[in-house]
Formats: sequence, structure tokens, C-alpha cells
Amino acid sequence: MKIRRILVSQPEPQSEKSPYLELAQKHNVKIEFRPFIHVEGVTTKEFRQQRVDILAHTAVIFTSKTAIDNYFRICEETRVTVPEAMKYFCITETIALYLQKYIVYRKRKIFFGTNTFQDLMEVILKHKEEKFLVPLSDPHKPEIPKTLDKAKIKYTKVIMYKTVSSNLSDVDLKDQYDMVVFYSPTGVKSLFDNFKDFEQGEMKIGTFGPTTAKAAKDAGIRLDVNAPTPTCTSMTQALDEFLKKNNK
Repeated sequence: MKIRRILVSQPEPQSEKSPYLELAQKHNVKIEFRPFIHVEGVTTKEFRQQRVDILAHTAVIFTSKTAIDNYFRICEETRVTVPEAMKYFCITETIALYLQKYIVYRKRKIFFGTNTFQDLMEVILKHKEEKFLVPLSDPHKPEIPKTLDKAKIKYTKVIMYKTVSSNLSDVDLKDQYDMVVFYSPTGVKSLFDNFKDFEQGEMKIGTFGPTTAKAAKDAGIRLDVNAPTPTCTSMTQALDEFLKKNNK
């Protein structure tokens, strides 16, 4: 079966130089984008049930802009005034600069890594005396708590937002698309939340990342494309190789 229409379970790229646009033109296929998941902040009640005292911490570790938004939202909703002495540790400088939305940047103690959490750990280890608060999502990757535990850092994990399935009731999956591409295990979960009687049949499925592939296989899905691989580091490269063979 030739692939004519592909649904990518991600927001549509804003760049005109998106590799997906080049892929669509090269293989004469229609590629559409629709997020299968979205982020919701936890309620004040859900936060309080975790029994976390924000002011008992001297520093906060931010892994994303979403974490920053929800941290300050919860502080506002629970009437917590964050002291100026609070220290902020961010994975990247871009995330650190986003703090300007909520605080006077130059007056605060802000630290950041270069790209990964491991980079940031080098900075955190120089401040081991701090008691860190780590706002995370549900679900989240276990690597961050594991890394902090291994380094014997004093920290508290708190869930401030969650990834949930989006409503896809307006999507005619079987009749409209020949292939669906997933980027996360929660995206795979959303497929079955929205299409409870889903049967793959001839539909092709692509996944990016080992955890996404595992979630798909555990759900009984046949994988036709998987990335990254030694020869295809991106999803679009893997799709390019697949379409060359499948649509010839």
C-alpha cells in the first residue's frame, strides 16, 4: 500500500524550512499535524495533597518553561511569596532567561547548564548545601530523580503539571490516513484513549525513541518505522528511507 497521507502526533512546525515540508514535497505525500497530548497544570487541591512546602526549599530546578509557568502559578494560587534569596537552576540559558517573565533577572541568583541535565548537575554539585525543589510532570522521565539520588542531593520532587490525552473525536483516523507517527509513550496511550477499538490493519506506524517504541509494541502495535537508528538519527530521515522503498 502506497503512503499518501501521514498524521504526525505533534504540533505543526512553525518554520518554513521544516524537514517534514521537504519530505512531503520529495515524496508527493500529504503530512498533517495534530497533537495527541497536551499539558495541564495540577489543581491547587492536587498540589496540596502532595504536602510540599515550597518555602522549605532554598533552590528550584527547572527543566522546562512549562515547569516555570506552573511553579509561579501554584505560588500565586497558594499565596506563597517567593523570597528574593531563592536560587534557580535551569537546564539551559534559554529556560533561565524565561524567568524574566516572573522575576527581576539581574537581582536573583540564577544558574544554568549548556544542554542536558548532566551538564546542569556539574553546577548543582557546587551547591550541594541547598535544599532543592524539582517541579516535574506526570509522567516524567526517572533519570532526573535517579541522578539527584546518586549524587546525594537534598531535594523534593513535586508534580505541578501533567500530560494528558487530547480530544481527537473529530479525527477520522482509518479513512483519512495511511500512517501515524508517534513521539512519546503518552501519545500512544492517547491513541487508545480516543480510538478504543483501534485495529492497525494496513496502517503504518512510526515511532521516535526507545520508550515510544516499547509503548507501541506493548500495546500490540506493529512498528513499520522506528528512529533513531545508526543510519537515521531523525524521524524524517527514517521516513524518507521508508517512503523510498514503500512508494517506489
